[in-house]
Amino acid sequence: MNLPNFLTSLRFAMIPVYVAIFAQGHMIYAFLVVVAAGLTDILDGYIARRTGQVTAVGQMLDPLADKLMFISVILSLLLAGHISWAAAAAIFLRDLGMIAGGMIFHFKGKKTVPANWMGKLTTVLFYFGIMFVFLETPFAAMYLWAVIAFSFVTAIVYIILLQALNKPGSGQKPTIGPEQ
Repeated sequence: MNLPNFLTSLRFAMIPVYVAIFAQGHMIYAFLVVVAAGLTDILDGYIARRTGQVTAVGQMLDPLADKLMFISVILSLLLAGHISWAAAAAIFLRDLGMIAGGMIFHFKGKKTVPANWMGKLTTVLFYFGIMFVFLETPFAAMYLWAVIAFSFVTAIVYIILLQALNKPGSGQKPTIGPEQ
């Protein structure tokens, strides 16, 4: 197992650790686990690209680890009353739509859109939103709703890119701004 895939595996292992710490009411420690997971996410991708260690397994497991950690965080915050049901539902609706759409396109043999700067920015903004919730800042809910709105804009952009990419006779790779 190469280092990037080890870091991804470590992120899977952080999920039950996060849940256990959160369930005991240790918000700051739980938040630190989320930060550590975010850092390993950044680090594994960086190392994989810089050292030529990108693998098919890593490309599959990395986003899965991200989604499972994210779902765990959102569910725990929801069940503890730190975010609203409406916010959690909107987040899950958007994510499930993106996952289902990507799977449908993949299994139909259609081209899919790789991660781009808008998707990465959305992830970073969500991490800030989670931080604001954990720190109980007065504007956390408003910020989180703004990020949710932006995430739906990102989803619409992905749909437009998917349509352009899979248009008959389209040999070009559609992009939005600089590729990451």
